Amino acid sequence: MAPSGKASKIGEKKEAQFEKNVKNVNPEVKKARKKKEKLPALFHPEQNFDLLKKKGVSVAVILDTVRPRKNGTSTVRVQIIHKRFSKFYSTKVQMLPEDWQKMIGPKTRGDLKEKKIIIHENLRRALEIIYDLDSFSFEKFDRRFLEDRILDDVFAAYDEYIKILRGNLQYGNANFYTYSRDSIRAFVGDKRLSFKSITVQFLKRYESHMTLNGKSPTTLAMYLRCLRYLYNQAIKEGIVKREDYPFGKGNYEIPQPQNIKKALKLAEIGKIYKHVPDNPVEHFYRDLWLFSYLCNGMNMKDICWLKYSNIHGVHIHFRRAKTINTNRNSKPIDIVISPEVKQIIDRWGNKPELPDSYIFPFLTDDQTYEKKHAIVAQAVQMTNQYIKRVAAKVGIESNITTYTARHSFATVLKRSGVNVTFISDALGHTNIKTTENYLDSFEDEQKKEIAKKLTAW
Repeated sequence: MAPSGKASKIGEKKEAQFEKNVKNVNPEVKKARKKKEKLPALFHPEQNFDLLKKKGVSVAVILDTVRPRKNGTSTVRVQIIHKRFSKFYSTKVQMLPEDWQKMIGPKTRGDLKEKKIIIHENLRRALEIIYDLDSFSFEKFDRRFLEDRILDDVFAAYDEYIKILRGNLQYGNANFYTYSRDSIRAFVGDKRLSFKSITVQFLKRYESHMTLNGKSPTTLAMYLRCLRYLYNQAIKEGIVKREDYPFGKGNYEIPQPQNIKKALKLAEIGKIYKHVPDNPVEHFYRDLWLFSYLCNGMNMKDICWLKYSNIHGVHIHFRRAKTINTNRNSKPIDIVISPEVKQIIDRWGNKPELPDSYIFPFLTDDQTYEKKHAIVAQAVQMTNQYIKRVAAKVGIESNITTYTARHSFATVLKRSGVNVTFISDALGHTNIKTTENYLDSFEDEQKKEIAKKLTAW
């Protein structure tokens, strides 16, 4: 789209000169264009033709119909001519000639509008580099333009961050980012994806894609939070500008996960507790679920990692694995060992009860961290499988998982009148300093009385 008014006349003159240069420089292009309909070049709306002339450079975007793909599309390229020598730089965008004609028009919609944004961004970056160079040379330009192109790669950023997470033994988070990366790759295909192409329109189209494929708002939110984090990192590294940020109020707002209440009523938990298991395996995984509920909603990773050294008299002290890397000063969670908790440990705990031995028969010290992560994931899957069976047998229709135990722990105590601040501390939500200081006043007897409420069925 050429500039209007005086700038338009200058643009038309420069466009004619650019076409003349192309024909003089590249006989292959000249020959091909005799056989094909001449397609107009695309210029940036704010392109400074006078400055480019001073630097002896011509810049435009063309549809490279000389080398069409099998499906009839051609690649859109930025073409730079300097001293009668031209070079082409791919924008990674492909389209049909008829779509090119539509795209360069004043009113572009849908997918073509998205492609035009990507093309303009490539052209804008090329022009910025040329304007900034004291004197133009392809060597100087390539060094900056191609380096930026390598950095501005969403999938490369995913791969690098996933590698960092795995190096930090954060396999759960690494898996989230892997799922997010793979989902977005499935949406865009095999082509390269730049951060500059992550626009509000792109995000809306991705949301529609996810919805049509039956993905929940919770899954969509999880994947997009990963992408948003990487976009923020790209801003810090100067790859994209803060003003181009597509997330947040007034732009694209990540859908809030569905707030489905997952807590069971105390009577329902009582049914699970009183149920007589059909076999030892069902008994074991039912008890693991109850152990989680009775132990402050402890998640399965923390249960598997518990050692006898975490037991201090009638207490279990541990730090949540989920937050240990992000809050190294977090306060250990203190659990009073109720008679029901002790029964579960006595029934299924490893023997002998050595301080360095894991309590439950999942992990061993000779396993790699990655192997342990896989075992924990399997434990979650098995617990979910058997607790659903138990729920069905006792007439509970809710979809029960290991997370239900944690949510039920908090909800049962809240319904019983327990101070919310204590519940926050029991769950390991220790990011509020005033809450931590307040909870220091709770005495052991108070904690024991509160623990009894969990089995008041």
